[in-house]
Amino acid sequence: MIANELAAIIRVLAAAGCVAADEEAAELAAVAPDDDTLNSLVARRVSGEPLAWLVGATRFCELDIAVDPGVYVPRWQSEPLARRAAELLPPDGTAVDVATGSGALAVVLRHRRPAARVLATDIDPVAVACARRNGVDVHEGRLDVPLPEQLAGTVDVLCAVLPYVPTGALHLLPRDVVTYEPRRALDGGDDGLHLVGELVARSTHWVRPGGWLLLEVGGDQIEPVSVLLRAAGYADVEVLIDGDGDPRGVAGRRA
Repeated sequence: MIANELAAIIRVLAAAGCVAADEEAAELAAVAPDDDTLNSLVARRVSGEPLAWLVGATRFCELDIAVDPGVYVPRWQSEPLARRAAELLPPDGTAVDVATGSGALAVVLRHRRPAARVLATDIDPVAVACARRNGVDVHEGRLDVPLPEQLAGTVDVLCAVLPYVPTGALHLLPRDVVTYEPRRALDGGDDGLHLVGELVARSTHWVRPGGWLLLEVGGDQIEPVSVLLRAAGYADVEVLIDGDGDPRGVAGRRA
């Protein structure tokens, strides 16, 4: 592609509000076999369709994660949780990523602890297929329900990025997120903590004494989720901070 054509695409993407228009233009051009396909991809991106769906992947913790259309796109804000989970996972330990989506957290865990056993779950068959394409050992079903019973009381690290946006606040999300990404991956119920609270209560069946539970939540949910963890028997509760310095999750060690 000649420089002036790429520059024109960058201008179109920038006008549509794409913050990294030059990088996005280069990614779209790299996957388009011809001009017609490229123009179609640019138009879809301008309409708000996630870039990861268009190019088929995104970067997460310096790894390429395949992301199929219809699957929640992993955010950079979740990277600190993934890194902390990997730090806490013994080299030969066992980890579970609940509601894995594309499998991004599980991929990071497997990459950083190659001798560990890493499993995942997701209720969405499209996400399950995507996670399997990323090499994740994923079981289809709701939350922890599909996990093998043999794991009970043996899990060293259980982590999850569950939906935590209150239903009444979904309209505050970016337009393209609300329009395209699966509502099931965003809507956390009236208080945003419907599934989070359920998983905290159920997690003690799986997490061994001394093992860890890590959850991504919103900044204003840190305290109520910390209370839930302590009530469930978790100690040493710590707050996870994202790259912008904002509180983005909670971790606790089962006493």
